[in-house]
Amino acid sequence: MTEYKETVERQRLLLEAEEWSKSVESLHAFDTRKVTMAYDSHLEDGHVLDVTYNDGRIERQKDGKVIRILGKKLEGQELVEKYTRVN
Repeated sequence: MTEYKETVERQRLLLEAEEWSKSVESLHAFDTRKVTMAYDSHLEDGHVLDVTYNDGRIERQKDGKVIRILGKKLEGQELVEKYTRVN
């Protein structure tokens, strides 16, 4: 039975990390004409809300609608590593 212990633990962590990845890490409301973010150069967007999720993706919203997705979505081992580092 112990031969599968590592595999089961890895799968448990992956499932936990995938659920955690859907949560919001931060919100940032700003005007792109006045503030430039390091991850983006779309100055034409104007007043926006950037929602950053734990998996690394950033949804840019304007007037309540997603207008673009920025950042790289972490998956698999990279996601598990971030999850274990943060928790």
